[in-house]
Formats: sequence, structure tokens, C-alpha cells
Amino acid sequence: MTLVSRRLILVSLAVAAALPSRALRAAEKPAEIRIDWATYNPVSLVLKDKRLLEQEFERDGIAIRWVQTLGSNKALEFLNAGSLDFGSTAGSAALVSRINGNPIKAIYVYSRPEWTALVTRKDSAIATVADLKGKRVAVTRGTDPHIFLVRALLAEKLTEKDITPVLLQHPDGKTALIRGDVDAWAGLDPMMAQAELEDGARLFYRKPEANTWGILNAREDFLKDHPDLIRRVLVVYEKARRYSLANYDDLKKTFISATKLPEAVVDRQFKERTDITYSRIGAAQRDSILAAGLALQQASVIAANVDIHRAVDDLIDDRLPLSGN
Repeated sequence: MTLVSRRLILVSLAVAAALPSRALRAAEKPAEIRIDWATYNPVSLVLKDKRLLEQEFERDGIAIRWVQTLGSNKALEFLNAGSLDFGSTAGSAALVSRINGNPIKAIYVYSRPEWTALVTRKDSAIATVADLKGKRVAVTRGTDPHIFLVRALLAEKLTEKDITPVLLQHPDGKTALIRGDVDAWAGLDPMMAQAELEDGARLFYRKPEANTWGILNAREDFLKDHPDLIRRVLVVYEKARRYSLANYDDLKKTFISATKLPEAVVDRQFKERTDITYSRIGAAQRDSILAAGLALQQASVIAANVDIHRAVDDLIDDRLPLSGN
């Protein structure tokens, strides 16, 4: 072997050692895919119940780990920690989290919901957003209900400083309202529908267009390392969404089995306030997230120097196919 040949081999080995590990990781299949299920994402329950992802990835030897998330804040926390690969959130919550440094991409729409409103007890004197001044309001920070509350206050020239936020997860917020520990609650379905039908709670402020879309997010590094796996997950998600559309009774049965809620509560959430006919992130979803971001910037929740338009562009990845064709 010549001196030149030896040098070429040594240089080649050095270059290979210096290559980013991502190129190597991309060729390796993960041992498992970690994905959330949530009561605010009914398609996820069908996906889990039918074991569609397990069937899709069985031949690859990839396990599916299901993690329940109680709100956008928890899904985003798990995504940021790397304990989830896919997480269900509201579009607005995903935007704020991305701006704050969470490396996620919004890749899919699972619902167009009216899943949040401002709620009070049936015997409360609260009738308008302005009536919240000085009141105790249960809210889950980092979620669409929180952002909905901030925007509602802003419209009345109020801020969170004009109320007393009581920070609780969504189910605990509902309990606190019914128990009388707080005066109002930034509600979330299905707990909100349950409070209406079982406890006579009143939705005193509703604004459907201020509810941002239900978005499935993926960790950005998982998307870069495993684009084919991401595509396959979305193809299976589409199967579950289309099945849910065509089989309402089965969707409801699956949801009741997971939540133990009565039929009337589930019908209120699904028939009146949940639309799952959408899947691709398009102009309507982008505009909704943008509007929420601009409103939050006006309310000083997002810093004035943040370029909201660019942040939305950085968040959304709408290039992935949603079918096997």
C-alpha cells in the first residue's frame, strides 16, 4: 500500500468520524414511537383503540407507546422533554411553545373544535367578561382555554392582572368551579360539556372563531431523522379520522369507554362542538394561529420583537402526504 493510499484511508476515516450522528440515526429505526392520546382529540382514542399504529409498525419491530395528555401544556412539555414524538395541542399553544424554544413542527389537523368557553356556575351573577374583574378564574396555562381567556380580557381592555388566575389542570378547574372555589373557569371539553349537563354550568362567553384548531405536532429532530415514519403515522391517522367520520356510534362508544362519560355529554361535545372533517394544515388553520399570535403579542404575552408571521412559518410543516398514494 502506498503512502498516498494510507493517507486517503486515514482521511476517509477521519471524515466519517466527523459526520453528524443524524445521518447514522436516520438509517436506524427507533425501538418505539411515543404518541399521545387525549380526550380533546377524539381521533387519537380511535387510533389507540383499533391498534392501527401497532398493526402498521409490527413488521418493523417498532413498538407504540401511548401517553395520555391532559392539555396542550402537558403535550408540549412532553415533546420538549423528548418523552413524546407526537403530541396533540391547540394551534395557538403550539405557536407560543415554538416561540419559547420548543423544537416542534405542526404537521396535521385532527379537529376544528369549539372546545373552550368561559364558564360559571348556574347561580353566579357573572354574565360578561367585564364581570370577571377581581374574580378568581381557574385556568390551565399554555393551553387554548388560557389563550382564549387572555384574548377575551383584551377585548374588554383587561389583562390577567385584573383577575386572580387559579392555575389548575382542566379537570381540576372544572371541579373547583362546581365546588365554588373559583368564580369562573376557562373550560375545555369534554369536562365543559359535563359541567353544563350535570351541574347546570353556564357558558357565559363563547367565540367559536377564537378556538384555534386541534393540531398534531412532531418533534423537529424526529421529523428530520425519520420522515418516512412520520408519513406512515399520518397515513394511519387519516384512516382513523375517516373511520371516525363514517362510524359515529363506534367513535362515541370508544370515547365513552375511555372517559366513562354519559352519552349526552359526548353528544354535546361531538355533535355540537367538534368538526373532524379537516386534516391538512392550510390557509384557514394558518390564519387562525396567526390571529391568536398577534392578539397575544398585543396582550404582551408574546414579546413585541417577535416576528409572528415568521414564527407561524417556522411552526407549520404542511408538505407531508396524508395518504398512501
